[in-house]
Amino acid sequence: MKWNLTLTRYLVALFLIGTFCMSLVEVPDTSAEILDPDLVLYFDYEDFDGNTVVEKSGRGYDGEINGNITQSDDGKFGKAALFEAGSFLDLDGPNVNKDDIPTEGMSIVAWINVEAVSDMALFNTRAADNTWLVHPEARGDGNYRWLNRSPGGTTIFDIRAGENKANEWIHYAGTFSRSDGLAVLYINGVNVGEEEARVGTPIAGDWGQGARIGVNIDDNRPFTGLMDEFNLWKRGLSEDEVNDIMNNGLGTLLTAVEAHNKLATTWGRLKSN
Repeated sequence: MKWNLTLTRYLVALFLIGTFCMSLVEVPDTSAEILDPDLVLYFDYEDFDGNTVVEKSGRGYDGEINGNITQSDDGKFGKAALFEAGSFLDLDGPNVNKDDIPTEGMSIVAWINVEAVSDMALFNTRAADNTWLVHPEARGDGNYRWLNRSPGGTTIFDIRAGENKANEWIHYAGTFSRSDGLAVLYINGVNVGEEEARVGTPIAGDWGQGARIGVNIDDNRPFTGLMDEFNLWKRGLSEDEVNDIMNNGLGTLLTAVEAHNKLATTWGRLKSN
């Protein structure tokens, strides 16, 4: 009887120790893991949450819907966003982390299917000093545009090339590397225009007057049509990277990170047990 009582006390003590140890084991919080250190924004338009569109880079810059943006099943990779004229995603530019704002290079990549050949802004930001620092656009004069500016409004490059087409999916990719001193515009994976940097200064480094997807900060050049797989980087992508994203999207990268997160969580639970 005494032996049984001693064993019972031992087992209870062992259980309490195990429970205490479990409480000390930290399961990694991977809910906001960054997909890539240079990826600033990624909208695959697969997840709408009320009046916001969920941003997938891991940085948490969800877009607030202004106007009428709806989810479409006719995307290049799954779903897409359908923008009505005058509608846009507000990214709360003044509150974007300064370290996330591209200054030494920038790439903007997206699939677009515009309703008409007219001036349409894919993305736009304006600095506190009134500098319009980027213009990725489908143009009403029949081509596409890719531009960056330095603080004070000095143009680094301004490429206008390619053939703007309505009612079909077009892959747009503008890249710029300050270290290489070169900007390139790719349409459907093909280099349609490039320009050496006119100045050596960095891209304007704040989004103090806002950042939007789908219209300029002054409400001009509204994007009207479908958009899918929008991603913005703080470096110049290579031609191979542009074509890989065009053909495969960033979904494979996202899937790999999600798999890693699940593995880390599972491993944490196993260790706690």
